[in-house]
Amino acid sequence: MFALLHGSRAETLHLACDPSTGLRAVIAIHHARMGPALGGCRYLTYVDEESAIEDAIQLARNMSYKAVLAGLPLSGGKAVIMRPVHQPDRAALFEAFGRFVETLQGRYITAVDSGTCSADMDRVALHTRHVTSTSEEGDPSPHTALGVFAGIRATAMARLGSDNLEGLRVGIQGLGHVGYALAGHLHAAGAELLVSDLDNRKVQRAMQAFNAHPVACETLLGTPCDILAPCGLGKVLNCATLMQLRCAAVAGAANNPLSSLEMADQLERRGILYAPDYIINCGGLIKVALQHRGDSAATIAAHISRIGLRLTEVYAHSQAHKRSPARIAQALAEHLLNVG
Repeated sequence: MFALLHGSRAETLHLACDPSTGLRAVIAIHHARMGPALGGCRYLTYVDEESAIEDAIQLARNMSYKAVLAGLPLSGGKAVIMRPVHQPDRAALFEAFGRFVETLQGRYITAVDSGTCSADMDRVALHTRHVTSTSEEGDPSPHTALGVFAGIRATAMARLGSDNLEGLRVGIQGLGHVGYALAGHLHAAGAELLVSDLDNRKVQRAMQAFNAHPVACETLLGTPCDILAPCGLGKVLNCATLMQLRCAAVAGAANNPLSSLEMADQLERRGILYAPDYIINCGGLIKVALQHRGDSAATIAAHISRIGLRLTEVYAHSQAHKRSPARIAQALAEHLLNVG
């Protein structure tokens, strides 16, 4: 556990167990000197406690990178609730989580993430004010999708020479809240969509709404396309899957899509442009952070619109220094954290 903290430079790890509700939760905080830590709460099934802790720690680091590269005065944080085997009283479980968040006295602000929704945050809000993306504030997913869309346009310009997406083939892996909203933006821009999801109902919905072409989950990565957009859970690109890719670029909403930073180097060697996840998918963080401090919708939209510009700058540095965009982005984030 301490090795994980040291390796990611996470500063604190908080654990909670409430047998009466089934709550088993982890909150990781990374580089707390930048301000309060803000990051979503995942509610997923994990193989074991170690996997849940590792996920929280790695994601907290990425949230720090997101915040500092987006110019937000925040530290990175992430919460993970291990989904119980037996269906719990969900409302009671999230109320217990809210009491856990309150014990940190504002050092961590929670929000929705994979497996959670605004109704869950409403329950959390009964016991702490250190929560955002409640029903009143709204789901940040559409803002994440809007930022990813801007990032895909910047990626298309850098790799293909034009940000006109008309006729471009985009493979979307995962049609959750962000993936589906992204599909809508891409369809409106004239892109041809290849979609996959473990839930066939979501695939059918995308087919009807966006004239998308269904592709089996196990074959999407190897299907020829211009841009692959991973929008599910992380580590989809690893030693076993990376060589299957038949795309010009990878640019999606998933956190930690690479199993390791070495995968970014392999993508670079193959001529596949990679959009660093913590730059392209930071729209949701921008939304909840700025909304939490009371900024206007126009201010939030303007901040999200700059995601494409930040990616363009990273791509330019990548080309100039002959290093992968992931290496460039991480070095820049670490520099900003060290001088902050």
